[in-house]
Amino acid sequence: MKIRLGPSGIPLSCKGKGTIEGIKTVAKLGLTAMEINFTHGIYMSLKTARELGKTAKELDVELSIHVPYYINLASEKKKIIEASKKRIINSLKLGNIMNATVVAVHAGYYGRDKEKAKQMIFKACKEINEKIEKNNWNIKFGLETMGKQKSFGTLKEIIEICKRLKNVIPYLDLAHIYARNGGQINYKEIFDELKVLKLKKYHCHFSGIKYSLVGIRRGNEKYHVPLREARPDFEPFAKEILKRKIDTTIISESPILEKDSLRMKKIFERLGYKF
Repeated sequence: MKIRLGPSGIPLSCKGKGTIEGIKTVAKLGLTAMEINFTHGIYMSLKTARELGKTAKELDVELSIHVPYYINLASEKKKIIEASKKRIINSLKLGNIMNATVVAVHAGYYGRDKEKAKQMIFKACKEINEKIEKNNWNIKFGLETMGKQKSFGTLKEIIEICKRLKNVIPYLDLAHIYARNGGQINYKEIFDELKVLKLKKYHCHFSGIKYSLVGIRRGNEKYHVPLREARPDFEPFAKEILKRKIDTTIISESPILEKDSLRMKKIFERLGYKF
């Protein structure tokens, strides 16, 4: 079992500029993963992607990518769906070049017809899966669990798609699950549900989160916060990971990024895991 920890984006403590310096800082801190954020747009050349991949490999830092936020694979406008697929495919292409393991995606919104939206998202995922296979890319397409009631992305919905598509996997955002469930989470149940996929590795986001309640036992995420400021609790999650003995990469989406990655590392070490 291999556990990797790291920040979503360039560490706050990075003294240099650019993603390469960010990767070097991650390694110096004793962390072994980093998510590259394309959240507000994809501005990277193929040359830069190769350089990132080379640096990360030399320093044993696993890279992943977060696709731009403005994605909606269930839009009523075909133009938006096509643009969304293009952004995802471009992210996968760059990710494959830099030897990233997975891209995380917010797939879309239910809109007026929930079942139709699910069908549209599956259709788009199927096309993207075929693109990965056609190009023989060694990277996974990660559907992120979402924290708002209007968003596609319950764990059950994502598992249903992943069961049918080889290169599509769940990207677990535990804070989102916690918020969407109105401040409740059961790690054992989550991993029991995932057994059907026979995953060899888990990819996760983790942070504290603020949320609002809408109706009975319903919730919506508001914003991410440091681990110490809000739940969900990280230690029970770490215990469940160690119990399952499956490779896991956990990316900190906390506002204090690598500081909470290092906090997670200390918790794992206290529980007996040796990095």
